[in-house]
Parts: sequence; structure tokens; C-alpha cells
Amino acid sequence: MSDAAALDVVTLSGRLASAIADERAAAAERLSQAGEEAAAAAVPLVRACGDADERVREAAVAALEDMGPPPADVIGQLSDLVGHRDPLVAYWAATLLGRAGEDAAAAVTVLAACVGSSADMSVRQRAAWALGRIGPAATAAKHVLAQARSDDDQRLARLASEALDAVGG
Repeated sequence: MSDAAALDVVTLSGRLASAIADERAAAAERLSQAGEEAAAAAVPLVRACGDADERVREAAVAALEDMGPPPADVIGQLSDLVGHRDPLVAYWAATLLGRAGEDAAAAVTVLAACVGSSADMSVRQRAAWALGRIGPAATAAKHVLAQARSDDDQRLARLASEALDAVGG
């Protein structure tokens, strides 16, 4: 990424916190066009998924859909967002942790707690998926995944089973 592009992403990230909805929406929309270069804005974009303005939420999701793995230095911040009260924020935090793969090993405890929690089902499912993407570094989650493999929700049960296979369980 060029220095100018990096600076632009940093500037746009800051605008996601603006008090003016039109500015937040415009920044999220521009970041949605940045592709993988928007990774530097991973955390502000995940937070923007909980914005009160629908345009901001939609553009933030669009940016996250096209983004690859997050930078390693934001794993802790994403881990903190897995338990967010807004399911869309929590879902995207778990998604980015899964995309980080082994680099998100520090998030295993948080993701495992989410799988076994009363969180929104889509978030629990995504946390199970993320643990599978982390792979053998997620061995501490085997017990929770084994329990989730028997869950009444078939998708969660399938994702937990796939994650157990990936973890080595």
C-alpha cells in the first residue's frame, strides 16, 4: 500500500467516528471501495457495523466483505468486540478473527466463550467457524466445540464439527 493510500485509509477511519452521519457514510463508502487496503481500518469498520445510520452499516459491511485478514496488531481489539451487544459488530469481529487464522490464537478463549454463550446464533456460528480457521492453535476450545456439535441448531453443530476436525479433535 502506498503512503498516500495508507494516509487516506487512516483519515477515512477517523471520519467513521464523526458526529455527522453523512460524513460517516461517505467514509464507509470510500473504504468499501478500497478492497484489501481497508484492512488498516478493520476495527473502526467493525464498530461502524453498529452505527445508528443504516447507510453507514451497509457500507461498513461492504468494506469488510472485501477485506482480507486484519493486521495482527488489532487482534486484541477485535477480541474485545466479539462480546459486543450489537450482533452485527460481534459477527464481523469473529469473522475477521477467523480470517486471521493462526494469528488470532490469542482470541481462542473469547471465541470459545461465545460459542457456548447465549449470544445471537449467527455470532455463535461465526465464532465456531473462526475457531476452525485458527486450527490446531485452538485446541483449548475442543470441549466447547464438542458440546456445540450436539446443539439443536444444525448449522452451529456442523460448524463446530468442522472446527473440531480442523483443530484436531
